[in-house]
Amino acid sequence: MSKLSRRSFLKMVGAAAPAIFFPKAVSWADKNIRQSDTSKPNVIILLFDAMSAQNLSVYGYPRPTSPNLERFAEHANVYHSHNSGGNYTIPGVASLLTGTYPWTNRAINHSGMVKPSISQENIFRALGSEYHRLAFPQSVWSNFIVSQFANDVDTLLPSGTYGEQDYLTSKYLPKDANMATRALDDFAFKETKQASLLFGTLINALSFRGAAQLSTDGYPRGLPNNVNYPLYFRLEDVFDGLASLLPGLQSPSFSYIHLFPPHMPYRATSKFDSKFIDKFHPIIKPDHRFSDHSSNAKLTSARRSYDEYIASIDWELGNLFDTLEKEGVFENSYVIITSDHGEMFERGEKAHSTPLLYDPVIHIPLLISAPGQKTRRDIFAPTNAVDILPTITQLTGNPIPAWAEGTPLPGLGGVEDYQRSTFTIEAKMNSSFAPLKTATIAMIKGTNKLIYYTGYEAEDSFELYNLDADIEEMTNLYPAQPIFAKAMKEELLDTLLDVNKPYMKQ
Repeated sequence: MSKLSRRSFLKMVGAAAPAIFFPKAVSWADKNIRQSDTSKPNVIILLFDAMSAQNLSVYGYPRPTSPNLERFAEHANVYHSHNSGGNYTIPGVASLLTGTYPWTNRAINHSGMVKPSISQENIFRALGSEYHRLAFPQSVWSNFIVSQFANDVDTLLPSGTYGEQDYLTSKYLPKDANMATRALDDFAFKETKQASLLFGTLINALSFRGAAQLSTDGYPRGLPNNVNYPLYFRLEDVFDGLASLLPGLQSPSFSYIHLFPPHMPYRATSKFDSKFIDKFHPIIKPDHRFSDHSSNAKLTSARRSYDEYIASIDWELGNLFDTLEKEGVFENSYVIITSDHGEMFERGEKAHSTPLLYDPVIHIPLLISAPGQKTRRDIFAPTNAVDILPTITQLTGNPIPAWAEGTPLPGLGGVEDYQRSTFTIEAKMNSSFAPLKTATIAMIKGTNKLIYYTGYEAEDSFELYNLDADIEEMTNLYPAQPIFAKAMKEELLDTLLDVNKPYMKQ
């Protein structure tokens, strides 16, 4: 009998994962698979955490980081000015899954969640029970949001699915996954001081001991892991699992797959490690007063590691695309590639824990292949993560919910609107239950972008950029264009006043 390869074994596990974790849900699915309704399209969202459009060759980046996304783009709608609802996972995910901006859903800070009174206003419920609704929030922080909608999800895979090591207790408590993960987070995995020195030290010691025993073959920098959490995985295992899972789902199905890579730590495979030791030199930009003031050498090194990690992911994504094509998934499914936010390597700032809202951290990829689509369409009008929900509900024959603040995407039922204003909000220092007084807000209208900083200094400040003429956001036009800047400023401040009113003391 021939030896079963690791990848073959993981494919078997991938196909069986829902049965392992949620036997009731899968039993229901198996029972009804013969009654699948093929008249409605399937929808698959593949979201990559912290993937910036600025670092993808499909959007013109000099390094060849995403050749398989370029291949995918040849039969997809490619959105060139798509922005996140926030600059890190909590607001980014909440905006996509609720179709509302963070100042509405109130998922604005690290410990934040969607406002409980509106948690039923989500994409899973909007699609209804005629869709089999699956979610795999591999990112633990994504799970904080997704688990709020658990009553509207048919199959919810734990964050450690397809992983090498998982010390989270949530997989043993699927009905209380959010509470279990947050409890362990508070007691053991805080970046700062742990609530329990004894418990935190014990769990960390066990997790690091377990991690040290894992094979790192094929990963010169070590296995990828869910930063701050002892969740280790191999890219090939995760993608093999998805390749077995997705083609077998009943129709119609909606799948929200939130993958943790390329979020730091950036750990490329052997095939791509050191691949981008090259002559590419990004523009050096002056440090921002709100940055961490990281050196340019540190930023350049981190950018290279990030790019190599993206290339590793793209390679595995290409294998997944091959499987989906072979299984005919593209013929009856909308396949959506996107992110929750981007990543920065400039102005003295690395990653995305920042009050800054420059394009590297909020300009995210959006590529959507419609069922049977054979040609590419490029769309340049500004769009936002809040547009995903109304687009999907309309495409699946459901009404667009009244609460949605987005509009259907151009090319998929909507129109290109350069006069529309969209917003990205950063307010992690602000209470969820109070008006936004310490925040950064970016408003994009056409090719113009206004950034508003409030509450950080004695005086509020603004920056204005023309993204068509100044893609690197090097020239602040706010002082030089008082009339145009005044109109955008008034619109932004009026909008902020409206969303703040419910939280102002009477």
